[in-house]
This record gives sequence, C-alpha cells and structure tokens, in this order.
Amino acid sequence: MFTGTGTALVTPFCRDGSLDEPTLRALVKRQIAAGINFLVPCGTTGESPTLTHQEHLRVVEIAVELAKGKVPVLAGAGGYNTAEVITLARELADLGANGILSVTPYYNKPTQEGLYQHFKAIAEAVSLPIILYSVQGRTGVNIEPATVGRLSQIANIIGIKEASGNISQMSTILNAVPEDFLVLSGDDAITLPLIALGGRGVISVASNEIPAQMTSLTQHALAGDFAGAREIHRRFLPLMEINFVESNPIPVKAALAQMGLLEPVWRLPLVAPKPENRARIRAVLESLNLIGRIHVAATN
Repeated sequence: MFTGTGTALVTPFCRDGSLDEPTLRALVKRQIAAGINFLVPCGTTGESPTLTHQEHLRVVEIAVELAKGKVPVLAGAGGYNTAEVITLARELADLGANGILSVTPYYNKPTQEGLYQHFKAIAEAVSLPIILYSVQGRTGVNIEPATVGRLSQIANIIGIKEASGNISQMSTILNAVPEDFLVLSGDDAITLPLIALGGRGVISVASNEIPAQMTSLTQHALAGDFAGAREIHRRFLPLMEINFVESNPIPVKAALAQMGLLEPVWRLPLVAPKPENRARIRAVLESLNLIGRIHVAATN
C-alpha cells in the first residue's frame, strides 16, 4: 500500500494564517491526477506542530475524502506523549486514514527500550498499519537498527521512513527486518540508492512540486530500470537540494508559491526564506521550466 512515492503534503494557509481548505483540496487533486502512489498529510512538511488538534483532523479528513478509492492516505500521528499519540491515531483511524506515520518522540529523548515500548503501545491501541519515522536531526533520537528489527516483529508495524541520511544504517536495517517490511527514504536525494539496497520508495518533499516525476523515478527504480531512474534523479537533484536550503518546509512552500499553487504563508516559528534563498529557489524552478507552467486555481 505504501510503496513508491508518497507526498509529504504541505499545509496551505490563507493570508490571515487560517487553514486554506480550497487550496488544500486543489493540491490533493493535483497529486492524485499526477499519479502519486500515496499521500502523507500532517507530517513535518505539513507544519503539524503548529496545527490545532481540529485542524490536524480536518486536513486528514479532506485528504481522505478526496483520495478515497484512488490512493491511500498515511496520516501523521507522532509526538512525545504516548497517550496523546494513541488518542490522535484512533481519531485518524475513525476518519478513514489507511495508515499512521509516527515520528519518534522529541525533546524527552527516550532510550531504545523507551522507543520500543512507545511504538508497541501505539500498535497495540490502533489496528491500522504503522510506519515508523526516524529523523534524528529533528528529534534528537535515532531508532537504531536493532530496535527497528524488534519493532518489525509487531504485526501492524509495517515499515519505517528512514531520514537519518546514513546509508550504512539503512543497509543494516534492511538486513534486520523481514523482506516485506517497508524501508522508505525520508530524503529525496537518497531515494535511488536506498531502492538499490532493497528500499521500497520515498516519502517525498519534492513531489509537492513534481509529483509525476518523483513517482516515475521510484517506479523506474523499483522495476530495475536504474538508468531511467538516474536520468530523473540527475535532472531534479538541484530541486531536491534547494528544498533544504533552509528548514523544511520553508523552501518548498516558497517554491509552490512561485509556481502559483498556494499563498506564501508559514506559521511561526517558521518564516519566509531569506531574499537570496528565494532567488536561488526561483532560479532552480526556472531552470526546470516549473515557473509559469503549472498553475492550479484555489477554486478547483
């Protein structure tokens, strides 16, 4: 269900900072029309820490409504309070989400045993498939390969979004888990080498901008056509890299605004990119012919 390319959806806001539901609908429709494999609302790229509880539910509700019968929805539900994560995960299940993406607890920095017990408790409380999300650069804690191996033995923990940037660790994880356990890249630029090692796809930032191309990249790689995948990777590597010139999702929202797809609005503590970085983002978009070519009206 969650192989290939899944888009870590941005959350669009109106000029007054409120949730922009018409634009969210347009963005989801654009993703589905482009052939994306699955949708991932309310993750890091969706600015989930700044969403109210009701907004979080509403974003997922809209994604599920539009994607139902077309593509699966892997909804974000993670945090540093296990009981609260369980409550949210149950609510997302009731809304019709097809799975849960759960980031490691941040700030309280649990031990490996603490991580195991945290995710085990969530898995026991929710029947949905769960994909772990390990991103030490943001949370301060890494899910080590041995812990991933233990967690992979729990029936409804079916995969991991691995965003350590450490190819050696990813390779070790692949050796520690069953063949059907999904190891997905959390970094667009590492998607191709991870699939070569046995990974199954990516939860992508760049697919907000180029959903068809990122989907094509993973499908070529998964089919063993690495020459075709490399061609796409090489062409769009500058976009993958510029999306992280500042903290995600600052650059990708700036890019989508320049593409005419949303208003350039972030919620504090995120702010607009520096003028020089905004110019760099535009230069990459222009080099890839992404300016003035892709427009989706908010009323769609």
